[in-house]
Amino acid sequence: MITVTNLVKRYGDVLAVDDVSFSAEPGRVTGFLGPNGAGKSTTMRILTGLTPATSGAALVLGRPYSALTNPGRHVGVLLDASAQHAGRTGREVLTLGAMTLGIDRRRVDQMLELVGLTPKEGNRRIRNYSLGMRQRLGIAHALLGDPEVLVLDEPANGLDPAGIRWMRDLLKAFADAGGTVLLSSHLLNEIERIADDIVVIGHGRIVAQGTKEELLRPSGTLVRSIDDAALARALDVEDIEHTAAGSGGLQVQAEPARVGAVAQAAGVALVELRPADHGGLEEIFLQLTADDSRQEVAA
Repeated sequence: MITVTNLVKRYGDVLAVDDVSFSAEPGRVTGFLGPNGAGKSTTMRILTGLTPATSGAALVLGRPYSALTNPGRHVGVLLDASAQHAGRTGREVLTLGAMTLGIDRRRVDQMLELVGLTPKEGNRRIRNYSLGMRQRLGIAHALLGDPEVLVLDEPANGLDPAGIRWMRDLLKAFADAGGTVLLSSHLLNEIERIADDIVVIGHGRIVAQGTKEELLRPSGTLVRSIDDAALARALDVEDIEHTAAGSGGLQVQAEPARVGAVAQAAGVALVELRPADHGGLEEIFLQLTADDSRQEVAA
């Protein structure tokens, strides 16, 4: 389990992380989303002990990462797949990791096979790896210690569609076995498909969080009538918020029953009246972070 409580990080006058609180539960994949510079990578670096917090707490399995005994046996981390020794082979990187963690070196071959790196690729220098191969090696390293928690920042970078599907299945299986996954990705369609819970950060603050079903639940009403202009005027009189729907009609921030009652009172015949469809995670993300500006120091 991951618990972040009232987390704050300042870089001089810049408030990169501003009173952030959220949790990631065992048995679930939590998607952590935000524009560049929103503070998500800083939050993940604090969580994994790479950056000190100004105040607040970021706990893994109830303790700060630095307080865990042999943390790689409990938490698997992938924050930058390119941060690997280019002169070593993939097998050497994993072997050194196994030695550091004090685990059986046979685990190295198991992890190479798990992430789809062949023996020949495992013996290749990392400088000759594609980005997708580095991502696979990074995931292998994160899983090397058989951890209970995974913290992954953009792990799908460089993966082809088959690789992305493989990663999705891998993380789902990890969570289904009781593991905790905190996953950051700019591939919103993938987050929508894999995440059980979603946390959205903007300007260093949490702007939305909840289960995927809660955040993607349709809001408002779609209505079409024989005279949308007259219906719009009637809604204005009742101070009901509405906008023109892209496919015609009106998107109204009220329940269908109320919209129908306003239309009836105004004498406007309706052609269609139903709960609005949600526009998917991408539309919700863009709405929630529309005023976010890029702050490179907070990336």
